[in-house]
Amino acid sequence: MIILGIDTSCDETALAILRMNKGKLEILSNVISSQIEIHRKYGGVYPTLAKREHQRNLVPVLKEALLKAKLLKLKTKNQKLKIQQTKSQKLGDILKKEEVLYGKLKEFLEKYQKPKIDLIAVTTGPGLEPCLWQGINFAKALAFWWNLPIVGVNHIEGHIFANFIDRNSKFQLPSSKQITNSNDQNSKQLLFPAVCLVVSGGHTQLILMKKIGKYKIIGETRDDAAGECFDKTARILGLSYPGGPAIAQQAERGKFQTPNPKFQIRLPLPMINSKDYDFSFSGLKTAVLYEFKKQSQKKRISKQYIKEMAKEIQQAIIDVLIKKTIKAAKNYKVKSILLGGGVAANKELRKQFKREVKKEVPKLLFIIPKPKFCTDNAVMIAVTGYFHRKKASKNWQKIVADANLKIG
Repeated sequence: MIILGIDTSCDETALAILRMNKGKLEILSNVISSQIEIHRKYGGVYPTLAKREHQRNLVPVLKEALLKAKLLKLKTKNQKLKIQQTKSQKLGDILKKEEVLYGKLKEFLEKYQKPKIDLIAVTTGPGLEPCLWQGINFAKALAFWWNLPIVGVNHIEGHIFANFIDRNSKFQLPSSKQITNSNDQNSKQLLFPAVCLVVSGGHTQLILMKKIGKYKIIGETRDDAAGECFDKTARILGLSYPGGPAIAQQAERGKFQTPNPKFQIRLPLPMINSKDYDFSFSGLKTAVLYEFKKQSQKKRISKQYIKEMAKEIQQAIIDVLIKKTIKAAKNYKVKSILLGGGVAANKELRKQFKREVKKEVPKLLFIIPKPKFCTDNAVMIAVTGYFHRKKASKNWQKIVADANLKIG
């Protein structure tokens, strides 16, 4: 089975093509067009601009993905003559709100043959609604033109399934409850139930995963997500967007320097000792703002101060995430801990999480995706689509965007 995955949930135009054969996963192509430079001057994603860029990028990214997968073939003259006017009109109806995308896609479809793809998987939520619709309508148009089944995918579930990319191929089976220990290929460990921490710019959630497709949110942020806190505190410090990598970079640069006692940075660890599994990072952001203003008035802002503050911000977020997750793992008596989302690419978070899991719950399996699969990508969408392939339908009209889509 060959699957085309599409993700436009935020500011990344991502398409990937996978081949699944008897449970074995092969990534034929994985293409991402980033909009970071466009949104950097705004300090965050500007939805209208993101929507416009998706319209411009989807067809070129599709062409590149098919080319890398060796699935792009020109039509013959006879094949071009077979295109019906009614079919072109229907395509226009599907993309009536996306004129730029319609023009680019119509030209592409009239020029190239239908590729050997069996299924289209597209993100339907959660995410920025204007962006989601670009990918959805694009997927609908392809499903209609190529007469292919389509399945909607939950973006959060995609981040969870990113953990299964590049691992034991036999795990690519929906009925599997085990996964090979990466340290011992002959050893099998139980996977479920699992606690999943999905942490990104828009979400910070603890999810109890009883099995594939059965989820329960046991904790989530009450205000700012961890990634959002990184962005906002980075802006306060005068660092670039996205905030997570910018703060991590400053924290790393100041790693071996002795803290200056005159700064006396003491940031709160919000809700770290609460009896539930919820998060709150708006208070941390406010504390950083007040501390920065105080030092600014005393004219104590320096490169050393920025490095030390960055270390404190990063560590405060890491402490809360690790303690809440391990607490949930112990209380729910799970067999594994899974991480996902853009913040999970943070090197310090990965290192400390691995250390604390080994210390606090050594018998548990700890899984984290490769950094390139933590951030938004279409490989995870295609993999998730494979697991839900039985839900796929050629009734593409029913696929709709849900910006607040929940998992479970």
